[in-house]
Amino acid sequence: MDNRGIIEKQIICIVGKRFPVGEIHFSITKKERDMYDFLLTPEERSLRDEARRFVREEVSSEFLRKMDKDEIIYPRDFVEKLADYNLRGIRFPEKYSGRGMSWVADVAATEEIGCLGMALGCAFVMPSIVGEALNKFGTVQQKEKYLRPYIEGRLVAAEALTEPRGGSDFFGATTKAVLDGDHFVVNGQKRFVVGADGADFFLVYCRTNFEPDAHKYQRISLLIIDKGPGVETEYHYGLLGCKGGGTGRLVFRDVKVPKENLVGELHGGALCFNQMMIPERLTSAAGCLGVWGALDLAVRYTNRRAAFGKLVRKFQAVNFLVADSITQLDAARGLTYMAARAVDEDYPNKRRIVSEAKRFSTEAAWNVVNNAMQVMGGIGYTEVYPIERALRDVRLALIWTGTSQIMNLMIQHEYYDEVLNQPYDRRHMEKDAMNPDESERCFTDEDMWRVHEKKTVD
Repeated sequence: MDNRGIIEKQIICIVGKRFPVGEIHFSITKKERDMYDFLLTPEERSLRDEARRFVREEVSSEFLRKMDKDEIIYPRDFVEKLADYNLRGIRFPEKYSGRGMSWVADVAATEEIGCLGMALGCAFVMPSIVGEALNKFGTVQQKEKYLRPYIEGRLVAAEALTEPRGGSDFFGATTKAVLDGDHFVVNGQKRFVVGADGADFFLVYCRTNFEPDAHKYQRISLLIIDKGPGVETEYHYGLLGCKGGGTGRLVFRDVKVPKENLVGELHGGALCFNQMMIPERLTSAAGCLGVWGALDLAVRYTNRRAAFGKLVRKFQAVNFLVADSITQLDAARGLTYMAARAVDEDYPNKRRIVSEAKRFSTEAAWNVVNNAMQVMGGIGYTEVYPIERALRDVRLALIWTGTSQIMNLMIQHEYYDEVLNQPYDRRHMEKDAMNPDESERCFTDEDMWRVHEKKTVD
């Protein structure tokens, strides 16, 4: 039997059906469309399939067009429909209407939702971010009043971190919350709040410790602030992409916030922030995996568009861009799922891996969308295809939840600590050199003179 016959026999054993020889390759390719199943448990695969079906059947193209034209201020209908399909609060306890599943499950669902664009992706992952603080640090009363109805789609929430004075300098926040008896009085501004228009309540970081010598990690607190008197959305941003998400600037003027709306400890906002950065960055990485939609679109295009007498996919310049793109996307996928597993297992170095996933996945997504537009040529730059919208959307991913440069700061800091300060039981390679002459291993001027003086004495 020749190799072709062996392959055909193997296929019959696997799928229980004989295919004509010309269809053998197609059947293998079709089987491999879910080649990432090995990353997921049966329950996680089932959730991914639910999200995939929701994306395919429940979100119309017209809805996406209205979002991109800012005809929708905030996609509340989308949020409520997600709740109807039990696709909110995936990681949170069932007693608060969550599904009690893993971070890997959350990432798998987010990857499917990601093809809908940044605004809807953000609306989908926001419960994972806001819910993290409420679930980890909130009181039972706060969970019943806010977390449960939030997961059930009866409330919409947003987080308010960045101020007009800056974003990455988070602990320099100037929004003030002064404790006055049984309530706080809040004054200040927050910008770039996704859901500023549309949210029913906000998680707001405020300065509560006004001691001049207060450590930066002991200055701020996290408050739940309901939309109401004194809370105004005074500016709605015109964005390059990520439209329809209600992104605006919030202003707080003498807002009275009940003391029981304090999340965590007084002046303990840094701990909440540190925890929330895991879902902030991991959901950014997972959402960017959704550029599979743009890449698949470009592949289908190159399999139909002909030039110089053959399909453009037959040109090496084109198919190499496709190869580069899927390689980068798979690498991003691998790193993001590894980060999710690290968080699930509470791995000691999870923060570094999450930062790596956020930086690499967002940059890979940018490259993939640019390559998709490149292989499609001029038509990809038009509104005839949604590649241009994907390009506008993805650019934001390299900025929000921590820029690539901030991620690099986090990564190098964590890695230096792992190698230099943590228990190390791996081989030290310094002695493996062909000539491991310690006299030439001078790191400072003092080393140099110490070696020189030693040779003089010898």
